[in-house]
Amino acid sequence: MINVFYLKRIRRIAFAGLLTLFIFTLAGRNLYSQGIRNEKPPLRERIFFGGDLGLQFGTITNIEIAPLVGVWLLPRVAVAAGPEYRYYAQKHFGGTNIFGGRAYTQLVLIQDINNIIPAGLHLGLFLHAEDELLNLESKTPFWVNNQVTTDRFNINTFLVGGGVSQPMGRRSALNIIALWALNDPYGLYRSPDIRVSFTF
Repeated sequence: MINVFYLKRIRRIAFAGLLTLFIFTLAGRNLYSQGIRNEKPPLRERIFFGGDLGLQFGTITNIEIAPLVGVWLLPRVAVAAGPEYRYYAQKHFGGTNIFGGRAYTQLVLIQDINNIIPAGLHLGLFLHAEDELLNLESKTPFWVNNQVTTDRFNINTFLVGGGVSQPMGRRSALNIIALWALNDPYGLYRSPDIRVSFTF
């Protein structure tokens, strides 16, 4: 008999695979309908940098630093990756350090919504699929993992969602992203998890 945990995990992996296939199928159709340029821009023009910085203080302290580097593989498809650090604490309960990294793919659905609805808003809309690996302490006041014998353990989370992008220059943009975690056994994410990031 198949363990329920493994069955759920297989379903999540299958969903992630189908979502990725769907995103790249849409990207291919979109490029074909627009016509593919004969000359691809040089790599230095397709590379971008950015990340997000989160600061929350009070009863709950949550500090997050997550720089990234990415590349536009196609005019509407970008991939990026980078390290991540979080410090999470609750008043009277102490804190914990969380280390990790993330990699994501973004598919731009609309580059400038003003071309569709002329309202003076120059926002882009995109889909976002992300794989995040975090390293947590085994025993904290917030969670306990008795299944491991080491002081720290890894969890892998797949997140999906979308966002809006506000250009702030020729290459820079402010992005607001809403993501839903497909698995979150330790309550690390809100539903949805809202992120504000910059790219340049």
